[in-house]
Amino acid sequence: MSETQERPRPGRLTIYVGAAPGVGKTYKMLQDAHVVKNQGFDVVIGWLDTHGRRETAEQVGDLERIPPKLVVYQGRTFQEMDLAAILRRHPQIALVDELAHTNVPEPGAHAKRYEDIEDLLAAGIDVVTTVNIQHLESLYDKVAHITGVAVRERVPDQFLRRAREIKLVDASPETLQERLRQGKIYAMDKVDAALNHFFQLGKLAALRELALVEVANRVEPPLNTVVEATQGGQREKILVCVSGGPQSESLIRRGWRIADRLQAELTVLLIRSTSSPAEPELNETVLTRIRQLSAQFGAALIVRDAPKHLIGTTIVSVAEELKVSQIVIGQPPPRPGRWGLRRSSPVDVVLARAEFVDLHVVGRVTHPHDT
Repeated sequence: MSETQERPRPGRLTIYVGAAPGVGKTYKMLQDAHVVKNQGFDVVIGWLDTHGRRETAEQVGDLERIPPKLVVYQGRTFQEMDLAAILRRHPQIALVDELAHTNVPEPGAHAKRYEDIEDLLAAGIDVVTTVNIQHLESLYDKVAHITGVAVRERVPDQFLRRAREIKLVDASPETLQERLRQGKIYAMDKVDAALNHFFQLGKLAALRELALVEVANRVEPPLNTVVEATQGGQREKILVCVSGGPQSESLIRRGWRIADRLQAELTVLLIRSTSSPAEPELNETVLTRIRQLSAQFGAALIVRDAPKHLIGTTIVSVAEELKVSQIVIGQPPPRPGRWGLRRSSPVDVVLARAEFVDLHVVGRVTHPHDT
């Protein structure tokens, strides 16, 4: 058997993106699925969550549904998508709702639904899925600032790059509020709380703008790519500097968004302070998360040890070594010295010595509790 016969063509990914719950992503996905089914394609529902919305449930019609599997966890029974059953059935197209879902822990199973979808794609099954813009990893800080909600379930930006097609399902903030009041999004006992928090007009408008811009940027190739291809220019290089402190993840996300727009190379520089033997070492959980986030964004990770007074010098040295064009660094905390004069910070050193780069100083971010 030839290699072509042994390895199926990777499945194609289509993602319906919305700005908020209730815009109609699942409804539209099901509608379009009937059109495709009537054209003779083999379509099944691998997972569907109607959230109790009657209009959405009515769109199922004669579409075949793969029954969910039951998973027992901590004495409770949950329903989850049956990945093995879908692979056995092997349809041409599988509809998989709720891309950002975290699976109930189960031996041998993936932790996240997007990982299940990767298995379906690898098996040659086309997948159609849905997600709201607030679940995108790189937008975590921005969404938290807009809504006051720290979104716990997130999807790697790189996963969206696999999509053959991204479809924006849009609804105005006023329309969403009206649907909410009619009980078409949440149960009526949750309407008042939603209107006073996530579903405020200003927040919905900001999320809508975020979704429109994000989808447009992913559909159209960045201008820098076109210029580079036509002029043979070299890719820019971005260096993100972190210490393992609370701002580290935010800085990595910000750096990736800059790099993504410019199609630039991204490197994360983690500097561990060695000023005092009594200073606690970085928590292994924090280190692991920095490694994972760097890998998720396709960034190289460099770790350097340096005393506090040489952190700025270390940043400049690495920047020169890598020939970076831009540096992303966090705003230093206020550190008054004698007579109220501020001591020199790493930012001051970089500003004074790294004249060859653009410097992005990112303000400190505080997040609400995860939800």
